[in-house]
Amino acid sequence: MLSYRHAFHAGNHADVLKHFVLAELLAYYSRKDKPWTYIDTHAGAGCYALGDEIAGKTGEFAGGIARLWDRPGPPPLAAYMDIVRQFNPGGRLLFYPGSPALAMACARERDSLHLFELHPADLRALQQTFASETRGVRVQVRGSDGLAALRGLLPPPARRAVVLIDPSYEVKSDYRHVAEALAEAMRRFPTGCYALWYPLLARAESRRLPRRLAGLGAENWLDLRLRIRHPPKDGFGMYGSGLFIINPPWTLPERLQSTLPWLAATLGTDDGAGFDLDYRIA
Repeated sequence: MLSYRHAFHAGNHADVLKHFVLAELLAYYSRKDKPWTYIDTHAGAGCYALGDEIAGKTGEFAGGIARLWDRPGPPPLAAYMDIVRQFNPGGRLLFYPGSPALAMACARERDSLHLFELHPADLRALQQTFASETRGVRVQVRGSDGLAALRGLLPPPARRAVVLIDPSYEVKSDYRHVAEALAEAMRRFPTGCYALWYPLLARAESRRLPRRLAGLGAENWLDLRLRIRHPPKDGFGMYGSGLFIINPPWTLPERLQSTLPWLAATLGTDDGAGFDLDYRIA
């Protein structure tokens, strides 16, 4: 939706989970010298000033990245936190890198980024963010539908790709569209790594989505859910978020098991905080 601005939620608990795991995926793909392709279907503005009018209005980062800022966490969080600190060289938490900026921080020469954003203001910000030197990394920023564009990008030339699908879910049809797009992407490129973020909500579409994704037939998948509180009694509001990953690295479950309990304790706001981790890796 063109009314949605991720800046309102920059650095919140959902971003922490999503971007920690994204850093894990890209680090794993960087173990080999072969290049990888990163595709971000809903890229947002790229990087966010946490004190500006939009992010500062909600202050959601206070319940997310700010809780990690001065606390030593489990070793798997180190790479993610190092990237966030790169954007805050003065030691104060002023900026938060969105998924495109985080991917750029992980990229090497010959790696490539394909970034999609429909909101005009966020698209301009994204273009400005990547207008400067990219250190040999090939970056394409497009003001078009990232889900529809997947058809033309898969399989990538290097046959190694991480795809992040992260819509707003402000309309019910988003749940159907992401499942259909993921099914089509898997047909075109079955060995790609696909990470789909989703909110934990009381609405039926949110509860059914992981089961629908597990039924797509992938041989290897992982579903993780991080709850920060009890579900609201009135049925409204997000009480956590999840990531469903097709073809996750075999190392990921162990690293999540050593990190998710700490994240739940650190980001949780009541005794409903916790996590669930289900996976099948052949």
